[in-house]
Amino acid sequence: MTQDDIAHWIAHNGIAEVECIVPDMNGIIRGKVVPAPKFLRMVEDRSLRIPSSIFSVTVTGDYPEDAAFSHTDADVVLVPDASTIRIAPGYTTPTAYVITDAFVSTGEPLAIAPRHILKQVIRLYEARGWKPVVAPELEFFLTAKNTDPDFPLQTPVGRSGRAETTSEPYGLEAVNEFEDLIEELYDFAEKARLEIDTLIHESGAGQLEINFQHGDPLELADQVLLFKRVIRQVALRHGIYATFMAKPMQHQPGSAMHLHQSVVDANGNNIFANPDGEDSDLFHGYIGGLQKLLPAVAPLFAPNVNSFRRMKPQHDAPINTQWGLDNRTCGLRVPLSGGQDRRVENRLPGADSNPYLAIAASLLCGYVGMIEEYEPRDRITGSAYRMARTLPRTLYEALDRFQQCKPVRPYLGEEFVDTFVAIKQAELDAYQDVISSWEREHLLLKV
Repeated sequence: MTQDDIAHWIAHNGIAEVECIVPDMNGIIRGKVVPAPKFLRMVEDRSLRIPSSIFSVTVTGDYPEDAAFSHTDADVVLVPDASTIRIAPGYTTPTAYVITDAFVSTGEPLAIAPRHILKQVIRLYEARGWKPVVAPELEFFLTAKNTDPDFPLQTPVGRSGRAETTSEPYGLEAVNEFEDLIEELYDFAEKARLEIDTLIHESGAGQLEINFQHGDPLELADQVLLFKRVIRQVALRHGIYATFMAKPMQHQPGSAMHLHQSVVDANGNNIFANPDGEDSDLFHGYIGGLQKLLPAVAPLFAPNVNSFRRMKPQHDAPINTQWGLDNRTCGLRVPLSGGQDRRVENRLPGADSNPYLAIAASLLCGYVGMIEEYEPRDRITGSAYRMARTLPRTLYEALDRFQQCKPVRPYLGEEFVDTFVAIKQAELDAYQDVISSWEREHLLLKV
């Protein structure tokens, strides 16, 4: 779609305003809302701009204090990706979404932008005549409104007038408790061209999972980003919240973003399988790369303090990078399939991760494993929870490992790594200033 096509699409759909979306380092949607005629003029004269500092914003809305990140905060030019323009459902004023890429004054892409990072990884595959294919499975909770963060989240009341109190995996009656919300979600998703495959009730009370159709990694990352925005808006219309926290409630499972991955060649053949359907050497290299490198890049798929609360040997949450055939205790599950459908499901990423960075990290680790011919450990049978933990236990440990991961730093770029680490260190500093209710309960009058 060209700029003229965008103008025609806006006119054809009667669009009055355009949300220019910029995904930041945490996957939080930032950007501008611009009247449609002005949007077209700004795209034409490259005056659609935003401060480059938004790519250094922490999840608390602050900035790293490290002097190395003091700069003039020059503007970047936002260039809309025409393929992403779509109806923004639910607005009184006819509105469109469009995802934008950031470019510096020299015309080069902003090196630290998460969407650019994923594009770089995809280009590594393209240079070898390969095309990665992904299919995310995204879990989330519906909760009652929570206006005071000091109070724990509660499950919402469904149409029966009761809130769930027990686990309801794959429960159809449990899904039907929120039938009106789900119907509106599907309606909004169709209007926004989100390729949703299936919806199920997960193990947690009020926990759902959306599966996306497999396809291009960048397109799927865009869809995950927009889906989060859409479901939050739909939930609010029904008086409740939708949350993608990795571990939002005590005594409930966490929420993951499982990533099914395969790679095809120029002829569409799956390179993970030989002609006889057996695992290929490239597949073993891919698995080896995931096993060796994913624990070192954990902040890219477990980016928050809360992320590591999910990684416990329960509710199919992995603690290592063991791999097995149709084994959900493993961090890396190989579903039962024929050769053309051979894939690996990376079960490590949390629902709270930035989809661009989580997908980029997984594809990059597999890529390095293939070109360096890493050997995977033996495939296991039985529970992977009996094996040693290889994933970091905290964000502190994860950041230390990430900074020292030499095989991936050149591909991600030093500027990206330094900026990402600075943001996360600033968030950890802010977290350490908070005294929790647990500390007051157990330490205030006892120690």
